[in-house]
Amino acid sequence: MTDGRITTAKLGDHGPEVGVQGLGCMGMSFAYGPSDADASRATLERALELGVTFYDTADAYGAGENERFLSPFLKAHRDEVVIATKFALSIPPDDPTRRVIRNDPPYIRQAVEASLKRLDVDVIDLYYMHRRDVNVPIEESVGTMAHLVREGKIKHLGLSEVTADELRAAHAVHPIAAVQSEWSLFSRDIEPKVVPAARDLGVALVPYSPLGRGFLTGSFAKAEDLSSDDFRRQQPRFTGDNAARNAALLEPIRSVAKAHDASLGQIALAWAHQQATLHKLPVIPIPGTRKPTRVEENTAATRIVLTEEELSLLDPIAAQVAGNRYADMAFTSAGRE
Repeated sequence: MTDGRITTAKLGDHGPEVGVQGLGCMGMSFAYGPSDADASRATLERALELGVTFYDTADAYGAGENERFLSPFLKAHRDEVVIATKFALSIPPDDPTRRVIRNDPPYIRQAVEASLKRLDVDVIDLYYMHRRDVNVPIEESVGTMAHLVREGKIKHLGLSEVTADELRAAHAVHPIAAVQSEWSLFSRDIEPKVVPAARDLGVALVPYSPLGRGFLTGSFAKAEDLSSDDFRRQQPRFTGDNAARNAALLEPIRSVAKAHDASLGQIALAWAHQQATLHKLPVIPIPGTRKPTRVEENTAATRIVLTEEELSLLDPIAAQVAGNRYADMAFTSAGRE
């Protein structure tokens, strides 16, 4: 493709056509230390030029600031892009540092109205349940989301970090377009159950953090390399002995990258994209970045094809990773499977 634009794929049997790689926008407003708003806006525009049409945010990213930040971009390109946002991580007014998971119908209705207002759109293209509250039947939550589809407030439903059984139960209430979960060379816990369930149901997989929150790019080697307000400093994989052990696991990636004259991140993304063929379902990774040059690098990875030998070399990495991806895994699909 001479113009560098990426190809497209359908977001599952029930979703829209999107660029085969999306853009995670969280870091433009939240979690990864200081950001440059002008550079982030340029990143959004450059991504669209390269065929990235799927943009991911959530109401919890900066307590709504990320949705507000995206609003002008959406207004300028509404017919060209698919916007995904999420609900479930409620912020108590008396403690803005906490997150309380809520899936109850009144909260869902409150959350969607707030997101519509912040994004300044008439309809949300893909609305995810961000995390699962096991105290609320998933059928009840998805039933409310289905009502929002019928009311014209959202177009498609998504779920994040759900188990295979939860996905099946939800899909029986209303078709699910996509499941978002962490999936990368470092995190493969969804492969035994969630991925086969998604394939059987015609649901797309949207890997978040396909670059291992940046660790797979070699951009940092330990938590201490990060700014004091970077939330990765709290993640077990990047602290203490775990960080040193995990940094050593990048060596096979370096070997493959050298063979392709590519970056470490491009090989990690090429691996994620190739899972679509290996597992026979749509896979739309959403690497996050705040720099136009990184978007160019990331989208170029869609044109790298790894050999069977290279895939075999990379295959053992995940099983050797030290530390969980979160300090508390109860809120992930792996913590409930």
